[in-house]
Amino acid sequence: MDAGTQRGLAPLKFQIDPAASRFAVQAFATGLLSAFGHNPRISIRDYGGEIKFIPEIYEKAFVKVTVQNGAMEVLDEMKSDDRKKLENEMYHNVLNVDQFPTTVFESKQITVQKLSGDLMQAQVVGELSFHGVTRNETIDARVTKMGTMLRASGEFTLRQSDYGIKSVSFAAGALRLKDELKFRFELVARQQE
Repeated sequence: MDAGTQRGLAPLKFQIDPAASRFAVQAFATGLLSAFGHNPRISIRDYGGEIKFIPEIYEKAFVKVTVQNGAMEVLDEMKSDDRKKLENEMYHNVLNVDQFPTTVFESKQITVQKLSGDLMQAQVVGELSFHGVTRNETIDARVTKMGTMLRASGEFTLRQSDYGIKSVSFAAGALRLKDELKFRFELVARQQE
């Protein structure tokens, strides 16, 4: 039995509210024509998750986030046909959404440092299952508890090659995307009964 349960404290449970949250990825162009290319920004549209913790006892905290890989949208200004081509390339040749429809991150250890008031810095170590590969990843987040709502924000980077994703190129290889992707999130989670 953990310390919180011994004291009769039940964990608080929060569900991520995608309508009030933002989750996006930035890719970076490289190659001969990269000066003329753009760095695609992609919004992750369909995801959800839960956060559980006993107030003031964060060692046993838990986070799980599930992303539907087929629900991402290119945010850049471009012709509709170009956007469709880029999204089609992303879904079928990069993410292989038919074979890998979801990505899941599940925490294994969370450390929390109180900063001031209800503001905390959290380091979340967990397993990311993406594109058929599971790897340990560490994500840092600033978390604020506001009554029955949590707000977590931060950013992290991933290398596509770590997850078996091949580099994407256009214009016969003169324009390609770098291996590293930068993710930014601002997640809102609401307390459940």
